Amino acid sequence: MSSKITAIIVGSGHRSLIYSQYALEHPEEFQIVGVADPNPLRRKAAADMHRIPDDMCFESAEQLAQRPKLADAIINGTMDREHVVTSIPLLQLGYDMLLEKPFAINEEEMWELHRAVRQTGRKVMICHVLRYAPFYREIKQLLLSGEIGKIVNIQATEHVSYHHYSVAYLRGKWNNEEECGATMLLAKCCHDMDLIMWLKSGVAPRQVASFGGDFQFDPALKPAQAGTRCLVDCPIEKDCLYSAKKLHIDHPDRWSFYVWDYLAHLEKPTLEDKIQSLKTDNPHGLCAWDCGHAVVDHQSVLLQFSDSATATLNMIGGTAKPERNIHIIGTLGEIKGTFDDSIYTIRKIDHSSPSGWSEKTVDLAIGGDKSGMTGSHGGGDLRLVEDFVHVLQGREPSISCTSIDDSINGHLAVFLADRARRTGSAQLFPAL
Repeated sequence: MSSKITAIIVGSGHRSLIYSQYALEHPEEFQIVGVADPNPLRRKAAADMHRIPDDMCFESAEQLAQRPKLADAIINGTMDREHVVTSIPLLQLGYDMLLEKPFAINEEEMWELHRAVRQTGRKVMICHVLRYAPFYREIKQLLLSGEIGKIVNIQATEHVSYHHYSVAYLRGKWNNEEECGATMLLAKCCHDMDLIMWLKSGVAPRQVASFGGDFQFDPALKPAQAGTRCLVDCPIEKDCLYSAKKLHIDHPDRWSFYVWDYLAHLEKPTLEDKIQSLKTDNPHGLCAWDCGHAVVDHQSVLLQFSDSATATLNMIGGTAKPERNIHIIGTLGEIKGTFDDSIYTIRKIDHSSPSGWSEKTVDLAIGGDKSGMTGSHGGGDLRLVEDFVHVLQGREPSISCTSIDDSINGHLAVFLADRARRTGSAQLFPAL
């Protein structure tokens, strides 16, 4: 039996705690032995969850880095701007790392971290969890088997639901690039760009073009009658699709870990506490057009690869239903599916069929493996951690393995796409 891997959480937010769940489900393989977070409530939550002693609770990554190496690995779930600055000192101490995406917020940081990984020789896996979801993993296996031949084109879409868009990118932590450090494409769609690069693994991307903007929530488009806070001074709140009451009081448990983070000091906040929060200091109670929002709400990306294959990614925020779709067209057939439904179809040319084609539909929710482990992202979260633990134990990595070397092109594609969107001209990929 391989040795147990020990880890310290750095940044004990929602994502880190999900990843750390693997230690509770597989204590023989993985153990959380420490936590570093400036927020005492989050620090305590992690400590209680994993029975971490006081002398292994740290107020910051910097404080942790002042101590000798105390575990095998780090789960780095800090905010985007903090990923590189917190990671490098810990890598230099000898920790391996599971690092939340995006692992860098610009090209300079990306290469700085990449150099540090090379210099230290540490193992760093990026939390591109969708690679581990059975839906995408099975599609990847089909491509590796040659089921549809060589890829000619990939069409990917991400529809970000109105409530997710509001809580994260309109009123939430990622609503302003200058403050959070990440564009909408980087914060939300580095998963999707990573999937495209992974599905085309081994073929270098050549160039990228992109267009997008803020179609719905530019402050200049704010309705004349709208107030500043939905529950305070807005006479049109009842007619607004983005009413804080409709989003967060009528549905108080939806995205609760984001919306009610501002009430973390209360053990059991009441509905009245939540209403008061939205009326006062909670940004999720602000008018949708008056909340500091400064990122796109839709963006289209076009990629060309060195073998002349192409790919598109269309991200639209504010849709009724959250949905990721993919359509891969190869020289021998095609694969088309919807991630959220865990259903994909393999379609082939068939001269014997009256229609000229035949198809087979696979529903992973029926006799398949839709989730398997607890966690989100279609069952990908804890499979990622499982692979990380197994790699550190010396086992063979899975086909989904998210090493930093393999994650460079996906991040670079996002940086170049955003530059293309701003400049209006296609951008060339550097030779790696």
